[in-house]
Amino acid sequence: MKTETLHLTREWDKTFAESDKVDHCKVTFVNRYGITLAADMYVPKVKERRLPAIAVCGPFGAVKEQCSGLYAQTMAERGFLTIAFDPSFTGESGGQPRYMASPDINTEDFQAAVDFLSVQENVDPDRIGIIGICGWGGLALNTAAIDTRVKATAAMTMYDMSRVNANGYFDSLDEDARYAAREALNAQRVIDYRNGFYELGGGVVDPLPEDAPFFVKDYHAYYKTPRGYHPRSLNSNGGWNKIGTMSFMNMPQLSYTHEIRSAVLIVHGEKAHSCYFSRDAFAAMIKDSKYADNKELMIIPGAVHTDLYDRADVIPFDKLERFFKEYLK
Repeated sequence: MKTETLHLTREWDKTFAESDKVDHCKVTFVNRYGITLAADMYVPKVKERRLPAIAVCGPFGAVKEQCSGLYAQTMAERGFLTIAFDPSFTGESGGQPRYMASPDINTEDFQAAVDFLSVQENVDPDRIGIIGICGWGGLALNTAAIDTRVKATAAMTMYDMSRVNANGYFDSLDEDARYAAREALNAQRVIDYRNGFYELGGGVVDPLPEDAPFFVKDYHAYYKTPRGYHPRSLNSNGGWNKIGTMSFMNMPQLSYTHEIRSAVLIVHGEKAHSCYFSRDAFAAMIKDSKYADNKELMIIPGAVHTDLYDRADVIPFDKLERFFKEYLK
């Protein structure tokens, strides 16, 4: 497998403090499309010969230096070898053109992370799990539905990116509105092709309008302030290409979650605008399923969407530790 040459930052440039309880290094691996992915690996200093491992990614439009890295480092402190990776076309990972997304390629990114972990000498390949945050929560469920090597999956403050792209927030788009959106996206494709480059759609709005809805204020408080800003983050800066998430519109990603046999934990904040994604995904996953006994939905009272990005007093790390230790044993 040929790898791309990536230019990886060696200094600590995360939005969270470095832990003295784990060893950290940069690693790379290749997915089946030949794209080289960049990741941060966190290894507990007190370790077994063969460790359980967890791959972490998300949120959608974020980078590994933000909350996925926080999750990975924290879970490493609790005894797991972890990696937080940048998806294809984003962050320090390879892939051209930049700032594109794909339900297929991004699911493959998770599977490639499992490939990588499976061949590490200090990892037990029969004890691998994944954590997906925000839009990567839905992609984590899609990965669990296809990858039988994944023994446990946690979806945190998840989005169903197929649903929100096709139907809008709270399923507000009807067929005519969806058709108009398709027309606009296809017109943009012609503009981009003629210009020879892809126009960016813009990240989280800044400055924040006074009449912005709460969920926009919630995102702004994370991505556009020192709390969570990162110079490589799409959401913190120019965003995806305008046509970057187009393929999610007619490629449902949660079609086979009711066939997931491995353990799944879905966690969401009670007050999050996005909570309906988790509630509905969980209901669909256990409906008429023969494998519902190891599935769980956990609702955090009073929490909003980005509380589960970086608030250590809200993220149920004790629960995550118990869940992964139970199912990665």
